[in-house]
Amino acid sequence: MSDLLIELFSEEIPARMQAQAASDLKKLLTNGLVEAGLTYASAAAFATPRRLTLSVEDLTTESRAVREERKGPKVGAPEKALEGFLRSTGLTVDQLEQRDDKKGAFYVAVIEKPGRLAADIVAEVMEQTIRNFPWPKSMRWGNGSLRWVRPLHSILCILVGDDGAEIVAFDVDGITSGNTTRGHRFMGPDAFSVTSFDDYEAKLKRARVMLRSDERADAIWQDATSQAFANGLEVVEDNGLLAEVAGLVEWPVVLMGRIDDEFLELPPEVLQTSMKEHQKFFSVRNPKTGRIERFVTVANIVTADDGATILNGNQRVLLARLSDAKFFWDNDLRVAKAGMAPWLDGLANVTFHNKLGSQRDRIDRIAALAREIAPAVGADPDQAFEAAQIAKADLRSEMVGEFPELQGLMGRYYALAAGRDAAVAAASEEHWKPMGPSDAVPTAPVSVAVALADKLDTLTGFWAIDEKPTGSKDPFALRRAALGVIRLVLENDLRLPLSNGFGAKDWSAHLLAFFHDRLKVYLKDQGVRHDVIDACIAMPGNDDLTLLVKRAKALQATLETDDGENLIQGFKRANNILTQAEEKDGVEYSYGAEVKFAADDAEKDLFAALDTAEAMIAPAMAQEDFGAAMAAMASLRAPIDRFFTDVQVNAESQILRRNRLNLLSRIRTICISVADLTKIEG
Repeated sequence: MSDLLIELFSEEIPARMQAQAASDLKKLLTNGLVEAGLTYASAAAFATPRRLTLSVEDLTTESRAVREERKGPKVGAPEKALEGFLRSTGLTVDQLEQRDDKKGAFYVAVIEKPGRLAADIVAEVMEQTIRNFPWPKSMRWGNGSLRWVRPLHSILCILVGDDGAEIVAFDVDGITSGNTTRGHRFMGPDAFSVTSFDDYEAKLKRARVMLRSDERADAIWQDATSQAFANGLEVVEDNGLLAEVAGLVEWPVVLMGRIDDEFLELPPEVLQTSMKEHQKFFSVRNPKTGRIERFVTVANIVTADDGATILNGNQRVLLARLSDAKFFWDNDLRVAKAGMAPWLDGLANVTFHNKLGSQRDRIDRIAALAREIAPAVGADPDQAFEAAQIAKADLRSEMVGEFPELQGLMGRYYALAAGRDAAVAAASEEHWKPMGPSDAVPTAPVSVAVALADKLDTLTGFWAIDEKPTGSKDPFALRRAALGVIRLVLENDLRLPLSNGFGAKDWSAHLLAFFHDRLKVYLKDQGVRHDVIDACIAMPGNDDLTLLVKRAKALQATLETDDGENLIQGFKRANNILTQAEEKDGVEYSYGAEVKFAADDAEKDLFAALDTAEAMIAPAMAQEDFGAAMAAMASLRAPIDRFFTDVQVNAESQILRRNRLNLLSRIRTICISVADLTKIEG
């Protein structure tokens, strides 16, 4: 056994590509080694801005010899068949064996592959991996043909065994593998040799390189939060930015700078977004006021002046960036306080879709629908209408033009500046939500009304012009809009029949079916079976999502009991016998069974049980107490089981047969009044 250490040393790799590149290196190398007959105990990949590293432990020193036998065509088979077999095996006719079986003589190829040394296999797999590495973007440099994300400078590749480290020799486009690397570009640029992974990592650290990205991230966060705490402040958490910055430096040096007083009154989200997007700075907040007062930047070098020059340069650039942001903010406030008319007028010139009109047209539709929805969600209709009218006004603001991710949020600030009610302002921010499965759902009534109207207008509009999602293509994010409606309705426990928002259109049924498909995906994540949902979708009122889900969860809970599971079998048996009899006789057995014709105790008991269940189910369903209705239905399990054990349905007496078939019809009718159990599998 030996350990393998690989490093690909290059110019700076974009931070966004590093994690995937490390994963790809591990996958490609280990898969290639295994396919070539080697095994290993574990593998770990690492990335810094200038290197991809792979450590493989307990790699076998050589692959096993392989002996393979392949049966070929019959002796005397057409020549083309024999030629094809020879090509596939790489042998000649005189190297084939002839063997006999019951059908006659046939050719056999015996292929023996001797074991190969690990070094030879590693060299071969490495060259293939480097030449075919799946970078999202790559480049060529100099006169070579090799493509890499940035110019590749050196390749470290060694096998470490009991007798020391051995260089795995190979060459890729003039770059020869070796056992040396370099440290930090400025603080440890000299080359040094390594003898193992532990030696490699230790020497890198002495050369001011932290190999592990999580170690760099931890160092950044701990130092940043410590500096902030010492000043009575806190760093605004941003895991995405932390991961990105950890990919920009090999030796993180955390520096904290001040934001000029003239910018402190900007909304904190504006400061945070501007510094993050343009400078990759962390925001530092005053927990008492919520204001962003300082910033943290991460340098890649230790300087004699403790970073003063770096901070000075960063603050000059930041001054220019924040001056722009303040200019946008001041201009936008003037428009907002004047009533937002220029923004609203401007939306009339923005096409939403060539068949659905402008954004202004869409706003008018959303406002009308929001007013209509408002009573059902507990919102004031006039406020819902007002909120919808201005909800998208900030799309024309200068701030959102610069930072599109602030849409909605800036709308809330501008609505408040214009003197609008807080509920109306909140709807400007929240009507976009939920934007995804992990996004919070609005709960304020006005926000819910506008959010629902926004998404329903999108869905009904695109269904009306026959622009529905197809396969994996969903250019207008209609699946996301439908899921948003589902979450808004269910998480706010709303009773809002969707068909009321569709109208009697020829596409309404298709849109409702689309909602049902998205609901299945949503409920599947909550453990609700798809056949249970189908059984409830088949019932009346299936456009009331809250009612539908309540019924589905009650049915699933019932089916998870022994009585519920066995009832399904009894129901299916009754339904199958009844269906076959109706098809055979050409009549429908639904005219009412009579207890006076019951000739068996089990039969009489079933009549009584059905009377009791029916008396409980009808009022429970009327009160939407699905749990009680399902429990009453499940109570039929035992009398139905006894009936099928003791009673012959297809009796010789036609009176008894007809009465018993009508009794089965009653079982079906009572059960299907709760949920369409024919949809249940099993």
